[in-house]
Amino acid sequence: MPIISVEELPALLKGGATLAGLDLGEKTIGLAVSDRGLLFAHPRPVILRKKFTEDAQRLLLALGKEGCAAVVMGLPVNMDGSEGPRVQASRAFVRNMQRLTDLPFLYWDERLSTVAAERVLISMDVSRRKRGDRIDSAAAAFILQGVLDRLQALGAEPSR
Repeated sequence: MPIISVEELPALLKGGATLAGLDLGEKTIGLAVSDRGLLFAHPRPVILRKKFTEDAQRLLLALGKEGCAAVVMGLPVNMDGSEGPRVQASRAFVRNMQRLTDLPFLYWDERLSTVAAERVLISMDVSRRKRGDRIDSAAAAFILQGVLDRLQALGAEPSR
C-alpha cells in the first residue's frame, strides 16, 4: 500500500483497529500502539535490531497481534526542516517493509520526540539505566500520540 496522509487514516480504521507508531533507532525499534478508541498511545517493548529480515518478522508479528491497521513512522527531520541520513534510513526501512505487508504507512515529523519522551521518563523518576531500555518506545508513543491528537483535531471518527 502507498504512503498515506493523516487525513486518509479514518477510512482505514474499521472495527476497533489500532494504529502503531515506530521510532527507528540504530540498535532498537521503538513501538507504541493505540487503544481501540484511538485516544491514547501505549508503549510496547522495544525490538532489538539484528538483521532486517528478523526485525521485520518480529515487527509484523507484533503488529498483527495488536490488530494494527496502519503504521506511523517517525521521520527524524533536522531542526531546520532538512532531511539527513536518518530520514533516508527511515524511508528505506518503510520501502523494505512495504514489500512484506499490505499495511499502509504514514510519516510523521518526530522532531524532539526523544527529548520529550526522556523528560517524561525523568519526571516519572525512571533511572538512567531503565530510561535507556524504554526511551525508543516512549518516543514511539509520543510520535503516535501526535497523530492521534491530530485525528481528534480533524474531528475524524474511525469507520465502524
